[in-house]
Amino acid sequence: MSGHHISSAKFLWGVAIVLFFLTFLTVAVTWIHIPEPWNVVVAIAIAVVKATIVVAFFMNLWWDSRFNTILLVMSIVFFMILIGITLLDTLFRVDPIPTF
Repeated sequence: MSGHHISSAKFLWGVAIVLFFLTFLTVAVTWIHIPEPWNVVVAIAIAVVKATIVVAFFMNLWWDSRFNTILLVMSIVFFMILIGITLLDTLFRVDPIPTF
């Protein structure tokens, strides 16, 4: 197994600047009018990009073994399956007491 990757301060500051820009972009998206379902889609997309950058570079997953990347991806897939099963149960459940 090879040694650990050490990122330079210049590289980490560059990643931090990109994250600050994406945070500003998230706030800027709220200033413009985007139709109802798409405003959430845009905000989630920016959040996913920011999370990917943090996981890849600040947590050094980019330089780590592919096994750890597979573990991360499989845990996200497993989480999404659990959320999907829960939504299938709650979205199509018949109310025992009708709402008023």
